[in-house]
Amino acid sequence: MLYEGDFSPPDGRFVLVAARFNGFIVDQLVAGATDAFRRHGVSDDRIDLVRVPGAYEIPLVAQRLGASGTFAAVVCLGCVIRGDTDHYDHVAGAATSGIAQAALASGVPVVFGVLTCDTLEQAIHRAGAKAGNKGFEAAVCAVEMVNLLKKLPG
Repeated sequence: MLYEGDFSPPDGRFVLVAARFNGFIVDQLVAGATDAFRRHGVSDDRIDLVRVPGAYEIPLVAQRLGASGTFAAVVCLGCVIRGDTDHYDHVAGAATSGIAQAALASGVPVVFGVLTCDTLEQAIHRAGAKAGNKGFEAAVCAVEMVNLLKKLPG
């Protein structure tokens, strides 16, 4: 038997965990995610937004929200842009592994929508300019994963 998620309107509440750091980029990701949810039948009253200081802080909040039993999925949105030091590598790596751990620990889809870019220009393109909106894509992924998990045994 083949199991696949679909894009039908999902049940439940959804939460966006969005970093304030690089907010001019992250705000575009939030707008894209909200638009995607609306287009897939999720009304605004079923979408919550939680702001955290930066991408590094996303995993802890995502795990708490995922484990709360309140949300069908958690969408993590942030933007880390490479600088002249190793700080980028540490923050991007911690956010990536922490978000994955949050999903595994909570059993709820915790979707990675954190941009990890070499330049500000790349971030702008991925937040809606030329390369689509990765926040929109993350919300669509959440819809698909919620619908897939409902179909799986166990």
